[in-house]
Amino acid sequence: MSMGFDPLPFLSDKNYWLFTYLAVGVWQSAGWGTILYLASLTGINRELYEAAEVDGASRLRRIWHISLPGIKTTIVTLLIINVGNMISIGFDRPFIIGNVAVREYSDVLSTFVYRVGLQSGQVTLATAVGLFQALVGLVFILGANYTSKKLTDESIM
Repeated sequence: MSMGFDPLPFLSDKNYWLFTYLAVGVWQSAGWGTILYLASLTGINRELYEAAEVDGASRLRRIWHISLPGIKTTIVTLLIINVGNMISIGFDRPFIIGNVAVREYSDVLSTFVYRVGLQSGQVTLATAVGLFQALVGLVFILGANYTSKKLTDESIM
């Protein structure tokens, strides 16, 4: 407002809330993924890049034929882990950023279990929903692992 713009309802309007939620999630996880991928890239032998450069390979060809195959295991492992995390979504971000004005958009399984189980006292329903969430997550992880094993011969099991 001090710069002359109208105030934006980041946490009280459904569209702005969704953008805020996604931006915070990207910012929260970008650092860890970057560290893992950079660590994986440093494990690739520099002589491979030098030999490809001498042979006349472009930067894109070096990335496609050296870098990506060199970090394939890391890509597959992180893909399987992130597919498993898709169903859990997490409790912290929706609970902290969410409020009554955007509850129909911010309510996820984790916050639903909290609200129903601890606030309403319906422990059996909350347990059933939590178990369902865990089973769906397990199915996602096993499915991603199976698909990865069939397509790339890489898996976590």
